[in-house]
Amino acid sequence: MGYVLKLRQVTGPRALIVVGAAAVVIQQARLLLVRRTDNQLWGLPAGSKELNEDLSTTAKRELREETGLVGHESRLLTVVSGVGMQYTYPNGDQIDSVTTVYQLTSSGQLQADQHETSDVQFFPLTNLSSALTPITRQILSQLQTEQIL
Repeated sequence: MGYVLKLRQVTGPRALIVVGAAAVVIQQARLLLVRRTDNQLWGLPAGSKELNEDLSTTAKRELREETGLVGHESRLLTVVSGVGMQYTYPNGDQIDSVTTVYQLTSSGQLQADQHETSDVQFFPLTNLSSALTPITRQILSQLQTEQIL
């Protein structure tokens, strides 16, 4: 059981400030997205930091868990927090996310884990899915504003 899930046993669904990381993997002008099983929306491979884990490792771990890919050569792109980074999960759990965003290269076989993700695909940067999670939409907006994407 992960750190945030253990906290939930004590706090219930109330809003928690959650620190995490997201992986940006781009191949041939296409961005890797995962379809989440909890809300059926597309998002970046991402998740919460575990105790004693650095954020680059969080991004790599989440990439592997959700897509089967191994992340390499992490490069910090930005940190996203504040307005637009609040979310209520379908089960009622609330978060206020502080997300570090890393660009990673990757290797391995692309495969959804069927637990957190039901599908994984590369989308053209110019034609991303319109069914994005609100937090992914906020992260991509900041990357575009900062002219990173």
